[in-house]
Amino acid sequence: MSSQDQALLFEVLLRLADDNFILGHRISEWCGHAPTLEEDLALPNIALDLIGHAQVLYQMASKVDVAKRDEDQLAFLRLEHEYKNVLLVEQENGHFGDTILRLFYFSVFMKLLWKRTKEVTSFDELKFFAEKAYNEMVYHVRYSSEWVRRLGIGTHESNCRMLGSVHNLAPFVGELFLVDSFDREAQEKKILPNIATFLEDWKKEIFEVFNKSNLRLGVVALEKQGGRLGNHTETFGYLLAELQYLQRTFPGAKW
Repeated sequence: MSSQDQALLFEVLLRLADDNFILGHRISEWCGHAPTLEEDLALPNIALDLIGHAQVLYQMASKVDVAKRDEDQLAFLRLEHEYKNVLLVEQENGHFGDTILRLFYFSVFMKLLWKRTKEVTSFDELKFFAEKAYNEMVYHVRYSSEWVRRLGIGTHESNCRMLGSVHNLAPFVGELFLVDSFDREAQEKKILPNIATFLEDWKKEIFEVFNKSNLRLGVVALEKQGGRLGNHTETFGYLLAELQYLQRTFPGAKW
């Protein structure tokens, strides 16, 4: 593998890992705070799925990292601008409906991404992982979509709150489908599928649930962006400070 291809693969894996890792951390913050005991068990388990996906992706990335960092160093010891996650996943949890809707948006996106990745990628290790990750995303979609529907049609207050969640998250959704030079090159090298091509499939799946939930998606447009370039929102600094505290206080600590 040429150094250029190695750098491309590293960037692709890092973006995927960061998306899953940061959202996994956000969802883990619900542990002990969810509205029911059942959700207090379900949400941390979903967070563990996402963090587990991130760990595998960081392990793959470490193999082609010119700096020779392992998965723990990639996860916990980078500076803020070195994280390449989309802005959607780093936003504060808000109320339960905010978290559920964000999880629904992301899970549908990742389900489509893993499905198409296992069909087109020439990178065998990623293909094998995509098959496993796809199955877990199917469950995440089912779980989150059921809650979107329950909250959307539950009461007048829950519907109003979900409408507010749709409005608040709208500026961040478009970045999921942003295609830049790395994405185009990854497509040409048959590492990832063309992300832009499944926007319509994503919207179709969202519409199907929203139509049963008295919710309306609106236009998906690229409004806020920068995460892929390492330009994050203010809330990310606080998240990272908490996330990295143990590793930076006790370097090299192991369980």
